[in-house]
Amino acid sequence: MLRPVPASIQAMAALQLSRTTYDRLRTEFEDLTTRGRIEVAEEIERAREEGDLKENAGYHAAKDKQGHMEGRIRQLEHLLESAQVINHCPVFTFVYEGDSDDQAERYMIGHMEEQTPDRVDLMGPDSPLGSALVGAEPGEIVTYQAPGGQMKVRVLAIEWI
Repeated sequence: MLRPVPASIQAMAALQLSRTTYDRLRTEFEDLTTRGRIEVAEEIERAREEGDLKENAGYHAAKDKQGHMEGRIRQLEHLLESAQVINHCPVFTFVYEGDSDDQAERYMIGHMEEQTPDRVDLMGPDSPLGSALVGAEPGEIVTYQAPGGQMKVRVLAIEWI
């Protein structure tokens, strides 16, 4: 049975970040707006001193780097201003209908910024399966609409990291 999207899911889809991720993004923002801007400005200045800017690959590379960095700064600024900080993110272990428990998959439900090399796979809270899993309990069979049709998974476990 398809369940309506609870208000908690809608809020989660808006933007929730774990404290760890929020702090990591805050550190990245502070680094880029101080050290990063200074270093790129120095690179641009050194490249300017090389002469003709039309054919100066170093200058154009430094300007591109500056543009990418400023884009990331704006992105981080938006994330940090609009984020609701939460203590933990849910990690669901589940199996698809017809699969055995040893074929279980494990996904954290959260914003893409939560992904780090040491964390489990990530699924967005607004994805069809992600929104169906949030609020589910171990043992529950969850039905969701996938692009290929209706799918079912059985929740084996939930942990908070």
